[in-house]
Amino acid sequence: MDYETPQFYRVMQYAAEADRDVADMVSGSPDWGPPPALRDGLRAYADLDAEAYGYPPSPGIEPLREEIAKRRDVPTEAVLVTNGAGEANHLATATALDERDGDEVLVTDPVYPYYAGRASVLGAEPRFVPTDEDGHLDPDVVRGTANGDTAAIVVTTPNNPTGAVYGAKTMAELVAIAEDNGAVLISDEVYDHFDYSGRFTSVLDVGSPARIVTNSFSKTLSVTGLRVGYTVITDEQLRERAQTRHMLTNVAVSRPAQYAVAHALQNTTPEWYANNRQRVRDRIERFTDTLETIGADYLDPEGAFYVMARIDGLDGSIDAAFDLIDTAGISAMPGSAFGETKADWLRFSLLTPRIEEASRRLEAFVASED
Repeated sequence: MDYETPQFYRVMQYAAEADRDVADMVSGSPDWGPPPALRDGLRAYADLDAEAYGYPPSPGIEPLREEIAKRRDVPTEAVLVTNGAGEANHLATATALDERDGDEVLVTDPVYPYYAGRASVLGAEPRFVPTDEDGHLDPDVVRGTANGDTAAIVVTTPNNPTGAVYGAKTMAELVAIAEDNGAVLISDEVYDHFDYSGRFTSVLDVGSPARIVTNSFSKTLSVTGLRVGYTVITDEQLRERAQTRHMLTNVAVSRPAQYAVAHALQNTTPEWYANNRQRVRDRIERFTDTLETIGADYLDPEGAFYVMARIDGLDGSIDAAFDLIDTAGISAMPGSAFGETKADWLRFSLLTPRIEEASRRLEAFVASED
């Protein structure tokens, strides 16, 4: 995988410069907007006095940390608010490398490329663990790969790009593997509100000091631009290391953004989240029906927003993604951006209201290739 070139932006830029209208199936930004309570929080913040515009506490404002702690059933001091899940994952990986003896980071293949890229930037060696044909990670394969050089094992559940969701048994096994090898299990749970299997289990349900959770509100509240994420670290030594790195790098996270998110969490009904989850599930069903019609192989996602598919006439390369834009008016991510095991596939994001149109375009494209 090429970490020097941002493949996401290459595809999006090519689509933006295309001579035709393009249905965006690359973006990971929800299209439905934030809940009303978040907008209310921003408006309320604007009228606060001057003191509210000063530096916030480095770990995050108390109302937000307390709300997260309550929802995750952890002590408030275990919660560190970050600049999105990106910083949360960076802190978790860097902390594991600082505090553990190894210099390898195990990641899945296929994998969201920033995980492996981050390991490389931090001077570690990313080591890839292939998933099975259905896109799931087999703990036995992880155990056979982990060793004394392993500092961290990174898992995403629900997964981007495969849509795999891991249950209690798998998460417990992964934590045990990390413990046995002196490593840290880093669980990115940013899509936790988008589980369609009913099997999602947070690693926080596994009692161990050798696990870190990372998350954000970008997807759940449809606010990718606010950059409010968090990490939960119950081990005191790991937590202190992460908090110091966070303070020295960022000082703190935007106070108005934190205020708005806290207000949204306190005032948004469960129905709002459920409606969005059903919205994406309906889009997945519509799109996978099209994939069935055209005879494509695909991974039926158990969670998250994405569908990986192998389509005749498209080899999963960046050039294939460009060809799909030119000939079908659909932008998708090349599978080669995510690793080797699905390098001849494409990843489609379902965060667009144009699913019907995109499905028809894809059917027409395949028919024209026959």
